[in-house]
Amino acid sequence: MKKYGIMMMLVLISVTLFANGQSDTQADNGKEQYVIGMSQCNLGEPWRVQMNADVKKEAEKYPEIKVVYKDAQNDTLKQRAHVEEFVSMGVDLLIISPKEAQPLTEPVAKAMEAGIPVIVLDRDLVSDNYTQFIGADNVKIGKALGEWVVSELGGQNAKVVELMGLQTSTPGQDRHNGFTDAIKGSDIEVIFNADVKWLEPNARTEMESALARFDDIDLVYGHNDPAAHGAYLAAKAAGRENDIMFVGIDALPHEGVAYVKDGILNATFQYPTGGDVAIREALKILNGESVEKRIVLGSRIFTADNVNQGGAAID
Repeated sequence: MKKYGIMMMLVLISVTLFANGQSDTQADNGKEQYVIGMSQCNLGEPWRVQMNADVKKEAEKYPEIKVVYKDAQNDTLKQRAHVEEFVSMGVDLLIISPKEAQPLTEPVAKAMEAGIPVIVLDRDLVSDNYTQFIGADNVKIGKALGEWVVSELGGQNAKVVELMGLQTSTPGQDRHNGFTDAIKGSDIEVIFNADVKWLEPNARTEMESALARFDDIDLVYGHNDPAAHGAYLAAKAAGRENDIMFVGIDALPHEGVAYVKDGILNATFQYPTGGDVAIREALKILNGESVEKRIVLGSRIFTADNVNQGGAAID
């Protein structure tokens, strides 16, 4: 009887442990819950905080999915390790916004080899070995910004400071290349550029260097709004903010758009996070539906003239 009692106790313990393990993968309605791994490269940027918020807000609409978040804290090696952890966990789908293209290509490929669908969000990889890419056209946005600068300052021999996003990331490269193509053949001259890695403190420091070197600066092009804002703060500290125009990219409601309303930025170009779109597309993939290989998100320009009307779409 004692042996029988021990056996029954072990069975009960096993059943309890199994039930507890299952509870993490079931929705409130008792149905199986899909687990999505969200690998964010860095939450030190407001735009990326907004991306995660958009993912979370959309995911909360669907009880059949659970999102597990990891922040790589701007560390490529850490993000590689996070992807490997998600693969080991056996997540049902991976969403990744990579810090850098080349180093994250291999771990994403390994996730695909393990049968885990991958949505690449915002920054592309070196290969297309993933299920889907979602992001705006950074070349197009950089070109539209450059064309706007030429229309505003062309014919004035304008001097421009370019504070670039991380140049080992595809958005940083594309925003630079699009802008460069747009001003080619004009009299707009880039007299100073620096890779500020998307970070406002870095932009402020580099702008201080530019201000010390050049007496004449007509415009600052920040690859994101924090870069443009950091440059503005440096110029303001030097008493030169009224002599310089400031333009950025992102157009978050409480950041870039607010800066335009406050007269800090002369323009900001929208770069949508795509977080909500990623969740909707993930559900299609998990339900066995076919999806587009690439989804290109649209953009808008916000200036003092149109900011209160919601900006204007760029062609």
